[in-house]
Amino acid sequence: MKSWKRNALVAAILVFVCGGIYLNWRYEERNAVDLVSTLDAEKILDDAALVLAPAEDPAAQAAAEDAESENQTAGQIFAKMRLSRQESRDSAVHLLQETISYAGENEDVSASTLQLEGIVKTALSEASIESLIISKGFSDCVAYMKEDGIDLAVASQGLSESDVALLTDVILSQTEYELSQIRIIEVN
Repeated sequence: MKSWKRNALVAAILVFVCGGIYLNWRYEERNAVDLVSTLDAEKILDDAALVLAPAEDPAAQAAAEDAESENQTAGQIFAKMRLSRQESRDSAVHLLQETISYAGENEDVSASTLQLEGIVKTALSEASIESLIISKGFSDCVAYMKEDGIDLAVASQGLSESDVALLTDVILSQTEYELSQIRIIEVN
């Protein structure tokens, strides 16, 4: 009975996540933008200091210039980043659901269920971080959590050290990442 309730909860959450993905997909264009191609400069938090490093990759600079020349607004760029993130997550969820449905009552099901729960937990954490940051006065942002750290792209015309400290505080309060695992990227 306990596993039935857990599976029903996971299924309900997946329905909401998939519904959001579908609505986002219907709302935005189908082309996804690479996060790196939209950057002019990166703000990287190290253990002790903030370092402003210009994008040195010529391909990334050319792609950023192309993005600017297409007159994309920051809102469109962030929407495309969210769509790309959701599409990749939706693909992983679909594969895990197939694994669960085709496998019997064995360890593969429990491992897949744990992975599925991890994806849902990550999605909820990212949404929570994004909501908190927007509530702090930033116009838009996208958080992307990985095993080895978190990337946060923020719409801004220049982040001050206090802005970076505020963003870092939000991330540290909502996750278990360390300061060295946080990467804040400014998107103009």
